[in-house]
Amino acid sequence: MSKQFNVPPVKFSSGGSPGPTATTQHHPAVPFQPRPMNPIPFMAFDVGSAPPSTSFSTPQFPSNTVPVNANFDDEPPLLDELGINTKQIWSKTVSILNPFRINPNLHDDADLSGPFLFLLAFGLFQLLAGKIHFGIILGWVSVAAIFLYVVFNMLAGRNGTLDLYRCLSLIGYCMLPMVILSALSLFIPQGCLVVPVMATVFVVWSTRLCTRLLVEVARWDEHRGLVAYACFLIYMLFSLLVIF
Repeated sequence: MSKQFNVPPVKFSSGGSPGPTATTQHHPAVPFQPRPMNPIPFMAFDVGSAPPSTSFSTPQFPSNTVPVNANFDDEPPLLDELGINTKQIWSKTVSILNPFRINPNLHDDADLSGPFLFLLAFGLFQLLAGKIHFGIILGWVSVAAIFLYVVFNMLAGRNGTLDLYRCLSLIGYCMLPMVILSALSLFIPQGCLVVPVMATVFVVWSTRLCTRLLVEVARWDEHRGLVAYACFLIYMLFSLLVIF
């Protein structure tokens, strides 16, 4: 015979959640609050309202600023600022073209702008003839100036007042006949007898000009033949560039 046990019934809620005895506490979330920071104090930068400092005085500098309404019409030309006097170069060129009326006073003020133009023109005419002699021309002129400077001062001794800068200027200006010879040789066939004859005439022209200018500018009139011989050798070398 089976024995029966009395088991109390078990009751479950419909949602499957715990019974009413189970209590759940919900705490509301606290929103994020940034940490307070010390505010930056406001500083006024008004120059007029700032009290003057007594620790030191502000240095005063002279104003070098150019006013806006400056008149640039009174400025000298660019060539004058570079030391290039075109009127003087033209006057010296005209005096060189007339071998019978030379004005040595024009060449007391030496410059290298005119000689540089003449040497450049001589090299350009040689370039048109198919010869590139720019380096040779500049090198020969430099060596010729030193050679003539040494020879002249050795002959003149203490009486010589010729400097190297003026010597280079005179040699460059007396290159104008060589420039004309180089231009005329473009229209004459190479190997013709006319070219050496013309070269001789222009070499004598340049030699006479350079010798007279050296003697007149340096105020020394002795041993002119030796000075002329040195000048003749210099311009004979440049005429060989044209002939050959």
